[in-house]
Amino acid sequence: MPHHLPFFITPPGQTDVLFHVVVWFVVLCVIGIGVLFFTIHSLPERVAHRTKKVQLDIVAVLCLLALFTNEHVFWFAALLLAFIDLPDFLTPVTRIAKAVENIAGQEAPENTEEAVAEPDHNDGEAAAGKSKSADPAPRKMKGSAHA
Repeated sequence: MPHHLPFFITPPGQTDVLFHVVVWFVVLCVIGIGVLFFTIHSLPERVAHRTKKVQLDIVAVLCLLALFTNEHVFWFAALLLAFIDLPDFLTPVTRIAKAVENIAGQEAPENTEEAVAEPDHNDGEAAAGKSKSADPAPRKMKGSAHA
């Protein structure tokens, strides 16, 4: 073997150690960069989850949109939403509604569909005395095809 050749040139028939080192280095770098990318990419969702934000679902959807569309504006929007505290408007309104119901002496229905389906007839006899024939006939509109 000539002594003037560099150390990384392998003689014929032997294993190229430098090639194997470089291949493993590149594979580990690709995996490391992928893990770093996904860690940074999920940062807004993790911040919103850790601080128990109301808008956690919106942040998660924006992160997924940014991941699949490669649009960075979605990721920045998710990051901003993760760090901003949105005011909770629903809780005060619900408390006001319950307070008004308590003042009026009414119980809040468990299911809102039941409250809509069962109308309150305080004067049941007057409601039962009305006949459906007392309803006025439907008016015909001028120029309608059904006249």
